[in-house]
Amino acid sequence: MRLVYAAEMQALDRFTIQEVGVPAEVLMENAGRGVAEILLSRFPEEARRGTLILCGPGNNGGDGLVVARHLHQRGLPVKVLLLAPEEKYRGEAGINLRVARYAGIPLLRAQDEATLEALAPEILGAPLLVDALFGTGLSREVSGVFARAIELMNQAPAPVVAVDMPSGLSADTGRPLGVAVRATLTATMALPKVGQVIYPGREYVGELRVVDIGMPPRVIEERAPARFYLTRKWAAGCLKGRPPESHKGTFGHLLVLAGSRGKSGAAVLCARGALRAGVGLVTLVSAASLQPLLASYLPEALTWGLSPETPEGELSPECAGEILSRAERMRAAVLGPGFGLSEAAGQLARRLARELPVPTVLDADALTALSGRLEELKEARAPRVLTPHPGEMARLLGLPKEEIQARRLEIAREAARKSHQVVVLKGAATVVAAPDGREAVNSAGNPGLAQGGTGDVLSGLLGALLAQGYEPFEAACLAVYLHGAAGDLLSRRVGPFGFTASEVADALPRLFRELVLYAGNI
Repeated sequence: MRLVYAAEMQALDRFTIQEVGVPAEVLMENAGRGVAEILLSRFPEEARRGTLILCGPGNNGGDGLVVARHLHQRGLPVKVLLLAPEEKYRGEAGINLRVARYAGIPLLRAQDEATLEALAPEILGAPLLVDALFGTGLSREVSGVFARAIELMNQAPAPVVAVDMPSGLSADTGRPLGVAVRATLTATMALPKVGQVIYPGREYVGELRVVDIGMPPRVIEERAPARFYLTRKWAAGCLKGRPPESHKGTFGHLLVLAGSRGKSGAAVLCARGALRAGVGLVTLVSAASLQPLLASYLPEALTWGLSPETPEGELSPECAGEILSRAERMRAAVLGPGFGLSEAAGQLARRLARELPVPTVLDADALTALSGRLEELKEARAPRVLTPHPGEMARLLGLPKEEIQARRLEIAREAARKSHQVVVLKGAATVVAAPDGREAVNSAGNPGLAQGGTGDVLSGLLGALLAQGYEPFEAACLAVYLHGAAGDLLSRRVGPFGFTASEVADALPRLFRELVLYAGNI
């Protein structure tokens, strides 16, 4: 599913109306009817008791008036509260206001805060509220009677259904413009908006549903940006089948360069994630002193110990030649989990990051070694996928961590541009950016994944997908979704937190099974 900013959605609407020829009135009718259907399926009991719809003067208010008419036509009790003078309702909104008036739908009016206060019991006592004040076009801070209406909706005990966008929330940044509705459910039009799926916007949106407003799929396919919302449906469509005559060589050989003294667990978790993701073979490379330990922990992986090693039990720069020679026979590589932070380990990591001849995941200590050196990856021999958490991204770009978190999608985009590589910025609502402009935001994941080792599993999972022949951006997106979905599966079946990184890896086969079954039913 594509993701859009407000201006991009407006451009799609204009094209649909002006070039394709779908009348704006039809789009509004479809939007309002779709919201009404979602409302009735999700809150049937509340709708039977009564719905109050708060309407602003723009198209969002027009959508709300259509919702009111469809509820009224089903014999359900509904009232509309107009927050602007009636002469402000123009165009399609004005048409639907006239229809609502003719249909006999009760219309309440509050154009100032004093009148609104008198009507506060209507809002606080409604069994079901519909927020149709502002849509995606809002760019100024909410004030006056509209701000007070939002505050009252947030105080009300009833469920709140937001039409297209919770009023007061930026469709682009997901940040409140002064005050914003905290919706129980948001029914958005045609496509989800970026501000709905990143934080803090997710906390205001509640359950997100997409309404089919009759925009032709060809318009979206040809004119929407290559920015994707990673959902179960997306992942099921991306997952490759496995031919019955396949063998381990079919699914690639992954080279994992990971682990050092005190960090051997990172190497084990990375290899475990790769094996659970279905790669054909894994070779785990470490300092010779660690090889017996790693081999005992993971009998399914091949192990290869090299010397000389550093005093910290890390691979030394002298090992580069052997590693690069062996890598020629691999399909993909992972570099960095627990690799080591000494100057010698950093020197080796930087060389391998540039010279490994296969698609490579760069994680953890490899990213630290590249701090302030992103441009060096422009000359890498093969594609790279970087998987920084916010702290590592801050070091890579030389920016405060707070700025990284405030502009996550833009920051990932900038890092992809500087490195000419695919970038995965981990965290709540993980984002992925490619140097060709493709982007994605993950729908899956939960705070239970905030535990040491889960990132190592992700790097192994991603490396396994590269080894199986997935294109780097596609591999990054699929790995990010699968990793988050595995956490969600464990959250449901084990507990909201307390599951371990090993359990995340071990949940992957069950998740693959569910996706295959889901794909067969789409």
